[in-house]
Amino acid sequence: MSHKHESLLRSIFEGPVSANVHWREVESMLTHLGARVEPHHGASFRVIMNGVEGFIHRPHNSTTCTKQELRHVRDYLVSAGVSPSKIEAGG
Repeated sequence: MSHKHESLLRSIFEGPVSANVHWREVESMLTHLGARVEPHHGASFRVIMNGVEGFIHRPHNSTTCTKQELRHVRDYLVSAGVSPSKIEAGG
């Protein structure tokens, strides 16, 4: 995993959640982790990873994610079995 993706994953989990994260960085990290990210309706994206489907909203009228949007990404990652410690352990 690249240092940039690892840093983003850690910041999402280890709070306080940053208010300066761009959606394209989140989408890139999810894809790198093996997720399939597809546009759904409007600002909603369907994400499938490790057999877990979720819906995440990208920012409205901005390229920067809100803290709430990043909390939703964290909740999705938890439900899909992803965490910084599991990534470090290789699984």
